Amino acid sequence: MSLSNVYTVGLNNVGSYQVSGMPFATGSIDATTAVKIEFPYVTRWVQLYNHASDHCRVGFSQEGVEGTNYFRLGPQTGNEATQNSGRLELKITEIWLSGANSVDIVAGLTNIPVERINSISPSGSNWSGSVGVG
Repeated sequence: MSLSNVYTVGLNNVGSYQVSGMPFATGSIDATTAVKIEFPYVTRWVQLYNHASDHCRVGFSQEGVEGTNYFRLGPQTGNEATQNSGRLELKITEIWLSGANSVDIVAGLTNIPVERINSISPSGSNWSGSVGVG
């Protein structure tokens, strides 16, 4: 019997995004200069917390956070609660931060291996060089 139709998880596998994500957390990231955070699997969602007194630039490439393709996560001010991004429904394998010295990241991971995204094109990640990414 041939197993030519073997189905595995991938970017378009709905079930991978319907189930709860595997937990991922890292804290106290010093991103005063551009820093890359790599996830062990493709994310289902991501949430960032800025504990610093400076804005944090958040992007999806080094060129993005050092250029103009990023969004800013506000600083913690006075007695206000830590600034957070809210839950971002993104399927990514890495995120770039810059400009703040104390950032936390929490994510829900799928069971999709990073290689499923990073081997899509000869240049690597299919988001590298994309419009709005850098």
